[in-house]
Amino acid sequence: PFEYSEMEQEYIANGGERFPHILGTDELCRDYFVRVIYGTRVSLAVGLFASIIVLIIGLVIGSISGYLGGKVDLVIMRIVDIIYSLPDMLIIILLSVVLNEILVFKPGTILAELGTNMISIFIVFGLLYWVGMARLIRGQILSIKENEYILAARSIGAKPSRIIKKHIIPNCLSVIIISVALQIPSAIFTESYLSFVGLGVKAPMPSLGSLANAARDGIMSYPHKLVFPAIMICLIVLSLNLLGDGLRDAFDPKLKR
Repeated sequence: PFEYSEMEQEYIANGGERFPHILGTDELCRDYFVRVIYGTRVSLAVGLFASIIVLIIGLVIGSISGYLGGKVDLVIMRIVDIIYSLPDMLIIILLSVVLNEILVFKPGTILAELGTNMISIFIVFGLLYWVGMARLIRGQILSIKENEYILAARSIGAKPSRIIKKHIIPNCLSVIIISVALQIPSAIFTESYLSFVGLGVKAPMPSLGSLANAARDGIMSYPHKLVFPAIMICLIVLSLNLLGDGLRDAFDPKLKR
């Protein structure tokens, strides 16, 4: 892995400095360690952005459902039940394939640089993964809106939007932070799986899933090319899950003694 190519050796002989290839190079002679680092950055960015999309949609729909109640709550919850009944991974794969064929972006734009596959991942998360967040927010609001300070706000003529923004959401903040922290590893794992089957981030942009997929061809000769992206995925998911557990312990008053 620490050997240099002929061009690199010539560059070093002329006085240049090169960082050693700790994990070797890929089939295009690109440093594999750097590819793994960049892939980690892309996977983290996808997971964080997808979690923000889930948070926004789930927060809006859950707040409306929990605060208004009645027929509005009934209709929204039936839609949530229908989405919950769908096989997640099958729908994700189908939507990714369809959206990849439909979406066309103008060259030179930010969306074109991200690629249709990555935009498809964000759309899939926005369509399917908000239901858990919406249910959680709805349950919190149903318990909070019966408190006396909410009744006092209603009695002085406060609008529902102001009551939700100023009184209800701040009291749900701890639950929201914990849920987002636990949603990020789920999004990263889903993106890695889609990239592994060829439906995720499009080349030349690397992600941990696409690196693992590319390493399958030479798994007998270069098994480390599959091992290191897999280890990185495990470390990211484990660390974020531990972070979510720590935030839950910190914010949950029932666990404090």
